Amino acid sequence: MNGIEEKYKKLLQYLEELGSVAVAFSGGADSAFLMKAAQEALGDRTMAVTASACSFPKRELREAEQFCEQNGIRQVVFAFDEMNVEGFRQNPPNRCYLCKHALFEEIGQIAREHGMQQVAEGSNMDDCGDYRPGLVAVQELGVKSPLREAGFTKAEIRTLSKELGLPTWGKPSFACLASRFVYGETITAEKLQMVDKAEQMLLDKGFHQVRVRVHGNMARIEVLPEEMERLMERKMREHTFAFCKNLGFSYVTLDLRGYRTGSMNETL
Repeated sequence: MNGIEEKYKKLLQYLEELGSVAVAFSGGADSAFLMKAAQEALGDRTMAVTASACSFPKRELREAEQFCEQNGIRQVVFAFDEMNVEGFRQNPPNRCYLCKHALFEEIGQIAREHGMQQVAEGSNMDDCGDYRPGLVAVQELGVKSPLREAGFTKAEIRTLSKELGLPTWGKPSFACLASRFVYGETITAEKLQMVDKAEQMLLDKGFHQVRVRVHGNMARIEVLPEEMERLMERKMREHTFAFCKNLGFSYVTLDLRGYRTGSMNETL
């Protein structure tokens, strides 16, 4: 535990040296841990900035708002229309770069309006391995990545979040709903809602980590390998197909490799 504690001290020192910081806050395990550390290091010289967008489920927004309210954190929620970002709808391989660049430009403007000297985001060391064009936008705009600066891995963030009593310590990983679309597939608000509703149904049924990937009119479902058998039980299988069919999918499949991050990047 000493190693993690040293990293946490390094994180607090790094945040304190920033002077004041607006945290891009989604309410996930990483940004919640960063937000809590920023509050400890900077007090009222920090704030949360949260985007309300089509690719961000309402449940995630509600949980982000609840976290800030319960912890006395100043929060600004702003409307972000990713559909107006040039190139976003066409879903090219650099879609995340285009979106993150526009998103952090707006967050930067909000930060300046509230007297914050810096903007920070919650990527960690585990984000360095996969294809992450959004991190290029982060670097270009001078956005800080304190968790990477301190060397935190996802597992360490969860461990220390539990020690700190944060309710997000065991929260399933979430990524922007646009990441569910195969590159080149046109993204629409309607299809984003289809994905959101399908994933919410599976979460409501007790599945812990889910992705509903879109390939044309086909939904490719990813669940944890240990939960595949349950999904394939007759009643659950029939309910899942009927629910997704009603949403507008013609075909519904189960990915035999199971849940994994960045599966759409496997074709690049």
